[in-house]
Amino acid sequence: MAERDRPQPHQVQVHTQSRYDQGGGMKSVLPKKGPSTSQVLAVVTLLPVGGTLLALAGLTLVGSLIGLAVTTPLFIIFSPVLVPAAILVGLAVTAFLTSGAFGLTGLSSLSWVVNFLRQVSGSMLDLAKSGMGDAAIQVGQKTKETGQTIQQKAPEGKESTGGRT
Repeated sequence: MAERDRPQPHQVQVHTQSRYDQGGGMKSVLPKKGPSTSQVLAVVTLLPVGGTLLALAGLTLVGSLIGLAVTTPLFIIFSPVLVPAAILVGLAVTAFLTSGAFGLTGLSSLSWVVNFLRQVSGSMLDLAKSGMGDAAIQVGQKTKETGQTIQQKAPEGKESTGGRT
C-alpha cells in the first residue's frame, strides 16, 4: 500500500532547440536575408507617391474648411430662400422619378397582357366565341318565351278590364 501512496516520477521533455538565438535575444520575425531589389524599388517609388497624395488630401481638407467658414454666414443669411428651394427641387426630382417608375410599370403591365393574349391559343378564343354565341341563343330563346307569355296574358287582361285599354 505504501507504494501506491508514493508520488510517481513524471517524464520531462527536453527540446534541443532554444527559443532564443545564440546571442541571447529573441528570434527575428524577419527573414535572415535582406529585402529584394523589387521590394526596395517598390518602397522607393511608392513613398513619394503616398506622401504626395497625403499632402493633397490635407490641402483639400484645409480648403474645404476655409470654404465652409466663408459660406456658412451666406447660408444662414439666405436660408429662408435656400431651404424652400432645396425642398422644391427635392420634390420635383422625386415626382419625376415616381412618374418614370409608374410609366415603366404601366408599360410592363401592358406588355404582359399582350404577351398573354398572344399565348392564348385559337381554340381558347373559339371556345370563348362559341360560349358567347350560346349565351346569345339562350337570351334569344328566353326573350321569345317571354314574348309568348305576354301575348297569352294580353287577351286575359282585356277581358278582366272589360275591353278598355
